[in-house]
Amino acid sequence: MTTAIEVLPWFDAVRPAQNSNGYSPHKPLLLLLALARTQQGLPRLMPFDEIEAPLKALLSEFGPTGADKNRHLPFWHLRSDADRKLWDFEGPTALMQRRMGVSPTLGELRDPAVLAGFSRAADQALRDTPGLAAACARRVLDRFFPPTLHEDLILAVALDFDEPTAGSGTVLAREGQPGGRKRRSGAFRDRVLMAYEFRCCVCGFDLRVGHVPAGLEAAHIKWHHVGGPDVETNGLSLCSLHHKLFDLGAFTIDPIGFRVLFSKHAMAGERGLNGALRHHGSTIHLPTDATLHPSPEYLDWNARNVFKSPHRPTS
Repeated sequence: MTTAIEVLPWFDAVRPAQNSNGYSPHKPLLLLLALARTQQGLPRLMPFDEIEAPLKALLSEFGPTGADKNRHLPFWHLRSDADRKLWDFEGPTALMQRRMGVSPTLGELRDPAVLAGFSRAADQALRDTPGLAAACARRVLDRFFPPTLHEDLILAVALDFDEPTAGSGTVLAREGQPGGRKRRSGAFRDRVLMAYEFRCCVCGFDLRVGHVPAGLEAAHIKWHHVGGPDVETNGLSLCSLHHKLFDLGAFTIDPIGFRVLFSKHAMAGERGLNGALRHHGSTIHLPTDATLHPSPEYLDWNARNVFKSPHRPTS
């Protein structure tokens, strides 16, 4: 019988898509959907038609601009990861004999004979081990997405985190955190907030409770889990609202004039127009030390990989 200790590393062995952007949520989003299906007791293998619509919606909300156009690729390519131990794919003979590097079209995957899902060994362990599905989902979340998006993703795919996480306090826990959560240093936050004089660089929010800043966070411009360094030039001091909007791609920062640019996809009523969106086109509050200004390299990464382009017109 396959054990939890064997299955967790299979999820760690999933390779990001091979592209130059450094962020491709296609495989992790499909894995989260598949884990939720397992928790719900649904069949091991699923037709692409059954998963296409929810995967497309997730890619549109949590992926970079246009990510949903390639929604079919992880359904095929996941089977090559983890030494082919994690994901099974079944289909017509002509398709099964195709080289892995030659991706099927959307139309080919919509064939009712095409099915995919966790391998028999992985599926059995996920169903038989309490908390293992949640532990695997936590690994996926921690590795591929910033913490600001975790709760939204859990709700979006209907994952159940109520049962104990497999591996707490055992060798399944990685880097000293239950379920593999990666420990973050508070030094980055302290340095970034200091550089921006303890205020949100977008709206100027600077509330303190005594001497403690409240609702103020250090956001990575290039996300930490895709190689963004813990340096001030890769950080922005943002209130919790603008941090969430930034990681969702609702706005980005112009690397030349440091202007706030909101996406055309960010829509709001009168309250929103008088709230967050009123900062569109304004210049952020920059550190007085010019060497700590946001790096154009990291801002460009954010604009290409996270921001939902195009931006709204500016005057």
